Amino acid sequence: MSEITPETVAERLEQGDDDVTLIDVRDAESFAEWHVPGSENVDVYDELKDDPDAAAETLAELPEDEEIVTVCAAGVLAGDAAELLQEEGYDAKTLENGMNGWARVHRHAELEADLEGALVQVARPGTGCLSHVLISEGEAAVFEPSQYTEEYEAILEAYDADLAGVFDTHAHADHVSGGQSLAEAHDAPYYLHPADDDGIGATHVEDGDVLEVGAVAIDVIHTPGHSPGSVTYALEDEALLTGDTLFHDSVGRVELGVDAGLEDTDVEDNAETLSESLERLRNQDGDPLVLPAHDPGSPQPPVAARLSEVEERNEVFGQDRETVVAELAGDVPDQPANFERIKLANVGTEEISDEEADELELGPNRCAAE
Repeated sequence: MSEITPETVAERLEQGDDDVTLIDVRDAESFAEWHVPGSENVDVYDELKDDPDAAAETLAELPEDEEIVTVCAAGVLAGDAAELLQEEGYDAKTLENGMNGWARVHRHAELEADLEGALVQVARPGTGCLSHVLISEGEAAVFEPSQYTEEYEAILEAYDADLAGVFDTHAHADHVSGGQSLAEAHDAPYYLHPADDDGIGATHVEDGDVLEVGAVAIDVIHTPGHSPGSVTYALEDEALLTGDTLFHDSVGRVELGVDAGLEDTDVEDNAETLSESLERLRNQDGDPLVLPAHDPGSPQPPVAARLSEVEERNEVFGQDRETVVAELAGDVPDQPANFERIKLANVGTEEISDEEADELELGPNRCAAE
């Protein structure tokens, strides 16, 4: 079976390569839920399992002069589709490990930030997750790392920096954090607000704390609402790492912890608390970059916007408290897949294996209110 790696596909998409056609052979519902951007759905999933001849007839309608990459969940049935196409003379390959492999892709780029050092954004196009690495005077801080910590190890090596600390804005519900494992590997502190720590044993940060990495001061701003322990990390007056409190076009959800039985509160109270947190962020000095932990699309770094830009384009961000509460508590979107187990793992209540962590993360990101 001829395969192409997800990393290669990501690079070609980033470069705007129009010579490759991605054909997703899963059912229409799975495709609508989550797919590689720019891919086309040719639903031959059942035919590939039960009637390969019928699948071959449908696939034969594809243009013959294009390079085709077939996609499914894990690369198995897509491999069958690629073989059928190759038998008909097509230049066809399979996306290695399918959507499972796509979820592991990381891309990074340095942000333009007025700091005494470098600020690198790491994006996962397959999940919408964003994380950041600050490097200053030979020291580094990693914010919101994924479980695939080798991505951050490579950045530390490239910048010849020692890890001074790992920071999570909150205990995430949509992806398994690599914060504790990365910190332990370097004997560095893992920072988390105590309200989101139920046994991780993190180094706790509170509102008003100031930490330093190299020449850059990191101010801790408690911004609960999405979770009780949500914080925003302010890098000088230049950047706000807002986690899932504030996105560029939306704000964080307020019901996930309630639904998981982790919070002794209700959705309306959380919405009021989030409104107060948003007001704190609106009143920050200067016009810092807003750098959330997620992007609803398939982000290719850099993904950044100034606070003034977010105020203009984010309708919820500028609303009064009554309107925010009514909107966030009234129309609740679908829950993220497996969010309860991910959340429990990230707060320290439940232990999961590496294999389970991979499986739990699969699917689209849903931490933003719609």
